Amino acid sequence: MKIGVIGTGLMGSPMALRLLSAGHRVWVYNRSPERLKPLELAGVTVCPSPRTLAEAVEAVILMVTNGDAVRSLLDDMGLQDYEASRPSPLSTCAIIQMGTIGPAESQALGQSVAEVAGTYLEAPVLGSIPEAKNGKLIIMVGAETEAYQRWQPLLACLGSTIYHVGPVGSAATLKLAMNQLIGSLTAAFAQSLGLVQAAGIDVDTFMAVVRQSALYAPTFDKKLHRMQTRQFADPNFPTKHLLKDMSLFVAAAEAAGLQALPAESVRQLVDQAVEAGFADDDYAALFNIVSPLSDSD
Repeated sequence: MKIGVIGTGLMGSPMALRLLSAGHRVWVYNRSPERLKPLELAGVTVCPSPRTLAEAVEAVILMVTNGDAVRSLLDDMGLQDYEASRPSPLSTCAIIQMGTIGPAESQALGQSVAEVAGTYLEAPVLGSIPEAKNGKLIIMVGAETEAYQRWQPLLACLGSTIYHVGPVGSAATLKLAMNQLIGSLTAAFAQSLGLVQAAGIDVDTFMAVVRQSALYAPTFDKKLHRMQTRQFADPNFPTKHLLKDMSLFVAAAEAAGLQALPAESVRQLVDQAVEAGFADDDYAALFNIVSPLSDSD
């Protein structure tokens, strides 16, 4: 198939290469064109604009930072053309939005695409760079049943597990629920680890107890070395993105009438990590906020 990918950052680039290796023809666009050279050398087609890309493909995968960026790209692709009695590329290619945005944002985008006779799916993912490279992402889809069935084979190139959660908005909500756990579990583990270290307890003993308990989560082992060494460079998921997602969760929880205080507390910790200079580092940098270096360290 002819597939476009817009947003070739930490996740978008390996996803584009994965589609290419699966036999699809791939077109790409990125606002920072210097990132596209390795993809061009691999065999993808670089497009000068979002509209040029949309006119060439059957589906456009969006992997960009937030809802505003998605809206801007859709405008660039011709979202307003239908009202001007011009053919819109969005009426002939499906939009598959795979970033993490708010459910209300996603529903509004879906409605806008529907108004120009287009197809919109939200398909946020769980997993990071290794899973993107190996096609092992967990993909949650919010879409009409017909659209899900039409595009499920394409999504299967990127993910080993795919859930049709429900209509547009439902998958975006589930994704926020999962990312809230990322922040809260990491903050809780960082605090426990900090107390164990402050008390002089052997970390291996602590981890042995944790691993044998019902409290264990694999993310603890994934972040342990970073926290022990306080080395947070080369992230799979930057702290600034977690801050965005925690903020979206708090807003969605409050809109649903839930008490958002636990998540808001974690959001504030993540915000402190960003303010401390860890915006582009791995979110394990939360450890430096809950367990700051002492003068003797």
